[in-house]
Amino acid sequence: MNNMIEVENLCKNYPSFQLRNVSFSVPGGSIVGFVGENGAGKTTTIKLILNEIKRDGGTVKIFGLDNIRDECKIKEQIGVVFDESYFHGEFKAGDIALILKRVFRNWDDALFGEYLLQFKLPRNKLIKEYSKGMKMKLSIASALAHHPRLLILDEATGGLDPIVRSEILDIFLGFIQDENHSVLFSSHITGDLERIADYVTFIHEGKIVFNRSKDDLIDQFGILKCGQQDFQKVDKSDLLRWHKTGFGYEALVSDRNLIRRKYPGAVIDTATIDDIMLLYVKGEK
Repeated sequence: MNNMIEVENLCKNYPSFQLRNVSFSVPGGSIVGFVGENGAGKTTTIKLILNEIKRDGGTVKIFGLDNIRDECKIKEQIGVVFDESYFHGEFKAGDIALILKRVFRNWDDALFGEYLLQFKLPRNKLIKEYSKGMKMKLSIASALAHHPRLLILDEATGGLDPIVRSEILDIFLGFIQDENHSVLFSSHITGDLERIADYVTFIHEGKIVFNRSKDDLIDQFGILKCGQQDFQKVDKSDLLRWHKTGFGYEALVSDRNLIRRKYPGAVIDTATIDDIMLLYVKGEK
């Protein structure tokens, strides 16, 4: 399977933050969820992938092409949605179509119109009069209307109610039904990623913690819960992270079935992506 995005040892240095040797890939025909706490480096990584800021090291390839040398050719084939709409408030949806049809050779007016109808977006209403959710839906419609091969989404479902979010997620799932389309989806709504992602890439303090199959995470990771006495008997090499609670300890393990066999009678729950992130960020090791 060909990779749509290949990031290798990507670095960016700021006075108070460093992105350090970030490496991951987005396979064709997949949705990769990109997660991490605020300030972990998600948006910085996305801006580097899009060549919006200058990197200090590493390489980025999209469709096998260098993201700097072949920037125009690449951007013709990608759709991007950020967490805020950057369309001028005095424009209308019809104006956006007029502008973008001059930017993208594959712009499809009919498809854009279909999305406006599906999302219930008035073509002749000023964008400044749209709600936040309507602005986000307009950004998604605009990103999809030129038939991109790759979608890059930074909090693209933020501000949307659960019904509309579900509708959008179905569109993303339909988008990747062949190996010629992929999605890189940064989101704080990890429930959305648990529903549609094939892989999860977790970044923490500017470094990649893991890039794993979502099914492996959900099927294998677990939370060991025990009192202080039992916790002292646990081999700490079996634990990825742990923290003390009001009732004892909670610890993250990478193979809950193995831990069940090793510690019969122990309470081991399944771990959500939120659980995994929280223990990595707040837990001890």
